[in-house]
Amino acid sequence: MSESHQLTRVQRDDLRTIAAMIVPASDEYKVPGADDPAIQADMLATLGRDTKLVVAALDHLARLAGQPLAELDAARRDAVAQEFRKNGGAAAATLVRVVLQCYYRDDRVLRSLGLELRAPFPNGYVLPDGDWSLLDPVKAKAGTLRRAP
Repeated sequence: MSESHQLTRVQRDDLRTIAAMIVPASDEYKVPGADDPAIQADMLATLGRDTKLVVAALDHLARLAGQPLAELDAARRDAVAQEFRKNGGAAAATLVRVVLQCYYRDDRVLRSLGLELRAPFPNGYVLPDGDWSLLDPVKAKAGTLRRAP
């Protein structure tokens, strides 16, 4: 079963709502919010081992809210979020981490931060093939022997 199918429609809606609260869209910086459909799709597709804690966090939010988050007025939603932040524990931390990791790997967000969409190279330049000079400091260190597990 796909990880996204482990979340109910209401949980997916609550995830989108809380994600927008964590990282709202910004016209000033021309970036989407964490509730953007592409970012949400990435979250649902990559939950993996975090699924249990994310579901626990969403269940905790649902208990605090008493109804879907999207149906609450802004003031009540903020109060629920504050209570959740105080008492959500590891599940809350995992939910926030999942939202942020998916948000900050979105191409639009990376571009807004001035990052290129490729592997970083020293000084922004691609190394010539066969130039291993970056390893000189590593080679100069004394070897370390470690016992294999």
